[in-house]
Amino acid sequence: MPEHEPKAAEITDAFIAAVRKTLTEGMRKIEHCAAQLTDAQIWHRPRPEMNSIANLMLHLSGNLRQWIVSGVGGAKDIRNRPMEFSDRSNRPKHEVLAILKQTVSEADIALSAVTPAALLSCRQIQSYDVKVIEAIEHTIPHFRGHVQEIIHMTRQQLGEQYRFDFVPKGKAQESAGN
Repeated sequence: MPEHEPKAAEITDAFIAAVRKTLTEGMRKIEHCAAQLTDAQIWHRPRPEMNSIANLMLHLSGNLRQWIVSGVGGAKDIRNRPMEFSDRSNRPKHEVLAILKQTVSEADIALSAVTPAALLSCRQIQSYDVKVIEAIEHTIPHFRGHVQEIIHMTRQQLGEQYRFDFVPKGKAQESAGN
């Protein structure tokens, strides 16, 4: 018996659900890393020209705010990209996490409102003319990549003290990892 042909709304809903799950999982992984680090460690730069974990969190917030909250959701674009990288405030990690968590929450709200028609509508973001689906496709891999970078930086700093978020529990999961 042939499967039913999915409707645009079903495809959009499945796509948006996957995107929202990626953001939620990424935020959870960042919180897992931050919980293992001190305030000083989240601001540590392996070399002066490299970013700290805190700067990456501020950058993720700025990128999500510009591309999803503003670009997709229609909020005012207030991004100051250079400040994301130049910030040396050493503010407590709970403050930096709160900024990112708030932005992820706002992005989730903006994404939850995306319809099939909206997915194909055009927006101008960073002077680029893009469809909403392109803005999402641009932002989510970027977010995921920096999450992996934060995990790597955390593991480098903590060495054997790093507590894994995921440990395989059986043969089916042996090749899975963090």
